[in-house]
Amino acid sequence: MEYDYHDIMKLDNQLCFPLYAAARNVTSLYTPWLRPLGLTYTQYITFLVLWEKEGISVSEIGSRLMLDNGTLSPMLKKMEQEGYIERNRSREDDRVVIITLTEQGRDLQERAKDIPEKVAGCIDLPVEKAKQLYDLLYELLENQKGSNAKGATK
Repeated sequence: MEYDYHDIMKLDNQLCFPLYAAARNVTSLYTPWLRPLGLTYTQYITFLVLWEKEGISVSEIGSRLMLDNGTLSPMLKKMEQEGYIERNRSREDDRVVIITLTEQGRDLQERAKDIPEKVAGCIDLPVEKAKQLYDLLYELLENQKGSNAKGATK
């Protein structure tokens, strides 16, 4: 039996496309609330990490956000120039850069506190399905971490 690649190569048969399109759509829902704060989505999620636990290394932030240093470093530099964070070398290891919030960075949390609820109100999905989607996406991410680690050792 001959393999028919035409069917598998259709856009509608790709898992990657609805993930990509949904991610773009959901991310764009944040724009009306982030723009007045002068933030990008990536800066916003970085603040979420720092509001949860500040005084952490760039590599810890990258790990939490699944972003590399090449993406994080210029963004963190801009956030520092805007007065939201401070970047300092670790006393234990000067190769490690520690990120701490300034008072201005901490104050931004109060101004951003309604964003999750506002965005959730724009997503027309029952709570139980949203929870199911959340769980499936994190399962996928965990599976990919395992696959990436296995692929790196080959």
